Amino acid sequence: MNGGFSQYPVFPGHEIVGEVTEVGSKVKKFKVGDKVGVGCMVGSCHSCDNCANDLENYCPKFILTYNSIYYDGTPTYGGYSDILVVNEHFVVRWPENLPLDAGAPLLCAGITTYSALKYYGLDKPGMHVGVVGLGGLGHVGVKFAKALGVKVAVISTSPSKKEEASEHFGADSFLVSRDPDQMQAAMGTMDGIIDTVSAVHPLLPLLGLLKSNGKLVVVKYLHFLYIILFMFYGFLSNPSYSTLVYGVTERKLVAGSGIGGMKETQEMIDFAAEHNITVDIEVIPMDYVNTAMERLVKADVRYQFGIDVGNTLKAA
Repeated sequence: MNGGFSQYPVFPGHEIVGEVTEVGSKVKKFKVGDKVGVGCMVGSCHSCDNCANDLENYCPKFILTYNSIYYDGTPTYGGYSDILVVNEHFVVRWPENLPLDAGAPLLCAGITTYSALKYYGLDKPGMHVGVVGLGGLGHVGVKFAKALGVKVAVISTSPSKKEEASEHFGADSFLVSRDPDQMQAAMGTMDGIIDTVSAVHPLLPLLGLLKSNGKLVVVKYLHFLYIILFMFYGFLSNPSYSTLVYGVTERKLVAGSGIGGMKETQEMIDFAAEHNITVDIEVIPMDYVNTAMERLVKADVRYQFGIDVGNTLKAA
């Protein structure tokens, strides 16, 4: 049965952490009792150029942690399951000093923002980088950028987030994207921007914030055609932006990025442990999931939910 993207039956959950309870006879990297993590994927072809270059996430045959079909034809089940079997290649070794609960979302939100910053060269100390959106991905992006020594500007439609951005997450500045005066004042000041917002929004004003050779990196799963449409949407819906985006052809790049390969994911987790980077979460029991979904629709979460499957099972 298929309901749009979902292939039923489906057991969601992809930022998964826990302990190894059993290993196969050929497993070499892990032993029973090890703390480990599993991110967004559990398989790939292992033979294409992407796989050969530690970019399994871009393999044309990569297998999602849930809602996908495994090599043997069975569906993959995610972290909502009481047990998970994964090929050791797609398992991350968990640092002892990194908490399981607040570290788990790094396996998606963390690697997504970290990979974008690193690949596009926005990780050099002293650079000025904007982070669009202060949500589940955005606040993690701010933390990684600050740990890399980058000067960070949070770009948001919500003025109410200014205090939290600066005082709690250490952002160096805050820019209200709906304020033409603020946007005009910041024009041409940024080396790069990481855009974490999934809602439809114009990109042309963001391009105007970039210096020549600047890079705007979209990290949500948006088709490039949509990106182009969003750019024109911003220009056509508000022609006054034409002055704001003067000179957008000055070698400015609009690009995309999504999660990262297994080697880079381990690198990111180790970096997070070294710099005490965690995700701001609210831990909930499994039986609270439906309520959590309703709260997500209302944007009533700061900044992610984490489901405590283990203790839920013990209490059952």
